[in-house]
Amino acid sequence: MSEAGIALDSSDLEDEEQIVGRKIYRIIPYILAYWKRALGGILSNGIARAFDLIPFVAIGMATDYYTKGVYTSEVVESLVGANPEIGFGLLIFAGFAGLAISQGTSDYLWQSTAYKVQHDIRMDATSRLMAMEASYFEIRQSGNLMSVLSADVAQLEDIVSDSSTSIIRLIVTFSTAFMILFWMSYKLAFVLFLPLLLILPMVIWFSTRVQRKYRKQRESTGGIVAILENVLSGITVVQAYNATDYEKERVNRESGTYRDQAISASAIRNRFIPGIYLVAGISFGLLVSAGGWLIAAEEITIGQFVTFLLISTRMTMPLFIMGMLINQLQRGEAASRRVFALIDLEPSIVDHDGAIELVNRIESLEFVGVSFAYPQTDIRVLNDVNFSIDSGGFVGLMGHTGAGKSTILKLIERFYEPDVGSVLVNGQDINEFTLESVRERIGFVSQDPFLFFGTIKENIAYAREVEDKEVVSALKTAGIWDFVSELDEGMDSMVGDRGVRLSGGQRARISLARALLKNPDVLILDEASAALDAETEKRIQESLFDGNGGERLTIAVAHRLATIRNADEIISMVDGVIVERGTHDELISSDGVYASQWEIQTGAI
Repeated sequence: MSEAGIALDSSDLEDEEQIVGRKIYRIIPYILAYWKRALGGILSNGIARAFDLIPFVAIGMATDYYTKGVYTSEVVESLVGANPEIGFGLLIFAGFAGLAISQGTSDYLWQSTAYKVQHDIRMDATSRLMAMEASYFEIRQSGNLMSVLSADVAQLEDIVSDSSTSIIRLIVTFSTAFMILFWMSYKLAFVLFLPLLLILPMVIWFSTRVQRKYRKQRESTGGIVAILENVLSGITVVQAYNATDYEKERVNRESGTYRDQAISASAIRNRFIPGIYLVAGISFGLLVSAGGWLIAAEEITIGQFVTFLLISTRMTMPLFIMGMLINQLQRGEAASRRVFALIDLEPSIVDHDGAIELVNRIESLEFVGVSFAYPQTDIRVLNDVNFSIDSGGFVGLMGHTGAGKSTILKLIERFYEPDVGSVLVNGQDINEFTLESVRERIGFVSQDPFLFFGTIKENIAYAREVEDKEVVSALKTAGIWDFVSELDEGMDSMVGDRGVRLSGGQRARISLARALLKNPDVLILDEASAALDAETEKRIQESLFDGNGGERLTIAVAHRLATIRNADEIISMVDGVIVERGTHDELISSDGVYASQWEIQTGAI
């Protein structure tokens, strides 16, 4: 597992130096994928800044023209025409009109770029998550991961749409205004800009203190989502155990952490922003005083000073934008750490070098000396397991909880890989084939059948384009067609979130129908009949093994031994070791573990 994946939950970046841009710079390649659109946004934003300054220049010229006649009529006419009273007004209007058009164009180009980047980043993170092995999700809360894919990715979209335009505005406005002001009066320009250098240490102070607060906010947001997802999914259990106060307390603790970090960040932010106001006050106070002396010394005109003041006041906006920009970038940095931690994940279960497509049917499946321990525990759950099943065969696995039965099924699906030994498909190591081609030929029904929000048909035909008659056939084989056909909307009936509108047995049979629709070479049943009554189970077994199964291999895990009584071979397991094997009659005669369990369940041998 990658360190990035661990960092997402363990917060082991706590001691890492808090620097703006350490992770957020990784958005740049996503923006460059739409460089034409982004470049258009930059250019139109630059044009907008030029139009933004035109009215101030015009007001200064008009002031001098009307008060002292500084400019000749020829100069004025060349700029605003023969009628200055109307011309200056039109020039100012033209500046605002140009600003409106160019700024609107820039905002659209950058916002559309941001939405495209947001989509690409979310898809990269989602794709990497979906490629991760099962063990990754077993030790993480899905709500936390959902928070990263939704809230954190949305935060990065704000960085592209808002922060990028703010950076451009800051750079263009400052550089353009500085050149104009320096040209008008280098003395006043120095008076204005020198105090602004005080902002640099303030930025460093702010950025090194607030980022950790924002990162903890993002983590708390994920924690809140995770708790609420659990509560809403298990609301019947919460209510049945009168645990509403307990769950509210859990939300209260996580939300309280978010609140405290947000308040702490706000305290830091609200010392930084007022600091900018103070620096701006120093600059403009000195500017007005120095301007008065220069006017008295006739080094600048009143109109030039008016223009200087107007452009200078316009520069206060970038100063405040910079305050908000640093704040937003710090939020974005916290979000980017979590998002790119997902994108950096490296799955351990992948196609091996030289893996090929499994093009032939699976006609045999074999475990050869397989031993396995889950990564989280390092305790072996399988020890030197050997068995095989051929085309048309039916193998049953039994044993107490934790004996390793379900682990065998996970190794067949390659949710995990053996530590020792091999799983063979048609006599070849399963790792020689691609993951997708192997899983395409396996139908899997878990002991906790999962149904997606949608209709019965959508759940059975999941991720496949099929005709209704194929769905009906799968429903009949799974023994649930009679129930579905009586519903008002039939196969188009909604199952609810996770199938909550159906009983456990109905969910199990729909899950079985979904597996059968694939017409799999291997059918894996992990306690799939646990929620079924004996009569329904018998009818389903008759349907599965009356010849419709053809050459299918079937492996079933069952605590209820009647489920696997008719298996070609029954494997009895204890603590990851096969202790006996044979048909039902053979195991009953051997008077071992299977016979003992059979007697307990039936009351007689």
